[in-house]
Amino acid sequence: MTVEDPFARFGVVPLFTLTSDDVADDTPLAWAQWGAGDGGGDLSPQLSWSGFPAETKSFAVTIHDPDAPTGSGFWHWAVYNIPVTVTSLPTGAGAEGGANLPVGAAMLSNEMGAKSYTGAGPPPGTGTHHYNTVVHALDIARLELDPGSTPAILGFNAHFHSLARAVLVPIATAGDI
Repeated sequence: MTVEDPFARFGVVPLFTLTSDDVADDTPLAWAQWGAGDGGGDLSPQLSWSGFPAETKSFAVTIHDPDAPTGSGFWHWAVYNIPVTVTSLPTGAGAEGGANLPVGAAMLSNEMGAKSYTGAGPPPGTGTHHYNTVVHALDIARLELDPGSTPAILGFNAHFHSLARAVLVPIATAGDI
């Protein structure tokens, strides 16, 4: 499968490489990446990236489900100000409070109001959901966001600083686990 940049309609930027020990394109999420309410582990996936532009000064990571029946999708995770020297995050880096994140990185509250990763939980009857897992290579070392900002505000600000993106899109359907 060829990965498409879910942000391309806002302006094309080069793509770089994103890999994971936990998730893959067009492949059902494992139990660990599902939400606890659906019997999952609420563990953010391991992510590694490479091939980003030399001008990169920091990274942001977002996981968004555009298929959620909300009209605006569902933000599962939003992390920013990841230092340029960090090119991977371990499984579970999205634990509540950010203790597993690199020094300097910050998390915003997800749709559940928690500063953590919230796993998948597509409601029955809503079909297959796509989890746009994106690493944004930014031309700025620090985004100055209010800690109460939403992931959409992160996306808005990242848009104006994105040099390139890396994308993985795993899937989930109600009843998969």
